Amino acid sequence: MGYTIHELHEQLVKKEISAVELTKKIMAHRDAVEGDIHAYLSTSDKAALETAARVDEKIAKGEKISDLAGIPGAIKDNMCIKGETCTAASKMLEHWVSPYDATVIEKLKKEDFISLGKTNMDEFAMGSSTERSAFGPSRNPWNTDYVPGGSSGGSAAAVAATEAIWSLGSDTGGSIRQPASFNGIVGLKPTYGLVSRYGLLAFASSLDQIGPLTKDVTDAAIVLNAIAGHDERDSTSIPQEKKDYRKALVRDVKGMRIGVPKEFFGKGIKPETKEAIDKALAFYEKEGAEIVDVSIPHINSGVSVYYIIAPAEASSNLARYDGVSYGFRAEGKDIIDMYIKTRSQGFGEEVKRRIMLGNYVLSAGYYDAYYLKALKVRTLLKQEFDEAFKKCDVIAAPSASGTSFKFGAFSDPLSLYMEDICTVPVNLIGAPSISIPVGFKDDLPLGMQLIGRTLGEETILQAAYTFEQAHPEFTRTAPKGEIKE
Repeated sequence: MGYTIHELHEQLVKKEISAVELTKKIMAHRDAVEGDIHAYLSTSDKAALETAARVDEKIAKGEKISDLAGIPGAIKDNMCIKGETCTAASKMLEHWVSPYDATVIEKLKKEDFISLGKTNMDEFAMGSSTERSAFGPSRNPWNTDYVPGGSSGGSAAAVAATEAIWSLGSDTGGSIRQPASFNGIVGLKPTYGLVSRYGLLAFASSLDQIGPLTKDVTDAAIVLNAIAGHDERDSTSIPQEKKDYRKALVRDVKGMRIGVPKEFFGKGIKPETKEAIDKALAFYEKEGAEIVDVSIPHINSGVSVYYIIAPAEASSNLARYDGVSYGFRAEGKDIIDMYIKTRSQGFGEEVKRRIMLGNYVLSAGYYDAYYLKALKVRTLLKQEFDEAFKKCDVIAAPSASGTSFKFGAFSDPLSLYMEDICTVPVNLIGAPSISIPVGFKDDLPLGMQLIGRTLGEETILQAAYTFEQAHPEFTRTAPKGEIKE
């Protein structure tokens, strides 16, 4: 039995399995492995089974069902689902219940989607390993001694461990693509503004983007079909005609120009990562693609720029958590004391670190020296990518420096920040990017990302699909993800 959205959809339509049977099967497997993985922060089994029963009724009546109908998924715990807790893996929102649905959830509900629950993450999406969750880390289904990546580590681990067939994550600086790489699955960060951010708890508003984590490229296109589209409630949402991204799933790269910037393959990139991507590029060339050398000189400034802009925006976005309106409140002798105690006790160390950094770079005397300069370099980076895209259609790069790392491998926050060097430039320019599995090292997955022009999702999906179809050996199931039939 295949455990992809498209295979399960066919089985549902042909009545080879019912949505209720499928949902119960995935729940049972989730409950069996969740003790080792800790992908979820909360579950919604009752609602899931009710939706599954409705889908079965539609099938019995001969009604057409959507591609996602009856397929169990999971949602990162920074997206609002009405009547469910939305914690952002923080003590600050531990008991907060959302009074409304995020736009992506509204869209998915129209598709009769099934959510098995909310997934673990780094607190307020600040981290690269899910070690920063206030409720304990998630673990990598390939080897539980290793991190699943972050901040969407729970979403990625849930899919890799088949605790969900698909999931939604958010990507502010690589938080979909890096965990996808570490878990041997597909992660798609759409163009900024293609998917509404309404109902996503904000970290850095000019960088955040919601996207799918799936078993394969076809599934990524299916989920993107469901969640993409203009939303008047999001001022950064792009008005455009609805597309069917499945039409891009063609195994053909003849004439496609794939750019390789040397700056992405510098110091810090592990030899096995470079070797795996070199093999992938050789495959593309054999299939008729043209491999082109391009240069993006300011790639190495990406992390510095990101860790000025993102904390600056975070310090503003997280100012609302003060113990007055909602969320955690600590008792104090007066309102100022209450503010201080609430924020000191409610936020974790990494969140406090970034709030302080953000306030510093925005303060009088430092705004021009840091924040304004970072914005200028961001513009320069965008211009360099635009120049590169004049020579190529897609840019190939590592999704991460290597495979996953062990828990506690980075005690110094700065060294962990440097792990984001491959992914943050894409968020800074607002481009789409997809991470796909391209190999293994010591039974841990390696990933490659394919970066496209703004709204160039079809091109990167086609390039990713072409590689995936020729390399089924990389789309393997993690040991914890194998369901006994």
